[in-house]
Amino acid sequence: MSDLAQLDQKIVAVTAQDLPLHCPQPAVKLWDTHPRVFLDVARTGHAQCPYCGTRYELKGDAPRGGH
Repeated sequence: MSDLAQLDQKIVAVTAQDLPLHCPQPAVKLWDTHPRVFLDVARTGHAQCPYCGTRYELKGDAPRGGH
């Protein structure tokens, strides 16, 4: 990735309450959307959208438990 692309990269902090995480987020204007993709930030603490490049970082602990 070039230095210029790194400067344009958007970083969004998310918490366990935001999971399951998907991009684009609901607040994004309709004209600025792409197909919805679910991202797994709980495993590594971060994920990057393959469509728009937005990087999501998990703040705090990932939820525990499950099935």
